[in-house]
Amino acid sequence: MNPSLRSPLAAALTTLALAVVALLPACSTVERVTGKEGASTEKAARYVSPDDPLARPIQVAWTSARAAHCGFMFDPEKLKANYLADERRRGLDPNQLDKMAKAYDYTRESVMETISADPAYCNKARIDAIRVDLNRYLAGDYAPTAKLAR
Repeated sequence: MNPSLRSPLAAALTTLALAVVALLPACSTVERVTGKEGASTEKAARYVSPDDPLARPIQVAWTSARAAHCGFMFDPEKLKANYLADERRRGLDPNQLDKMAKAYDYTRESVMETISADPAYCNKARIDAIRVDLNRYLAGDYAPTAKLAR
């Protein structure tokens, strides 16, 4: 390559790369771009669209993390197993099921990490919303309609 063209090309590529990096945080699919499926924060889990193919595992994992953080008495591993069994009954192929399990785990861990530093997280409104959603999930209803109480 002509040395006189290398510098403008390198500058253009660097500018393009910086623009892409700058736009990624605003993108709702950052996790998918970085190789992580699921919600990376409590806020992302809270606002996941019910139309998102990963809404069910994100919402159930979000509720599980919140309930565990706020001291609810339940078995998080059993909730996950029951949720994944429901997905199997729905006819998901093994690759889709694996994707759901990874989204669940990533979301649960991410949410636990983002809410653990907030000593006031477990307020009455949140506890009431968590209780409704957790009871619904424990009863086998995994519809992605978790309450958005803050």
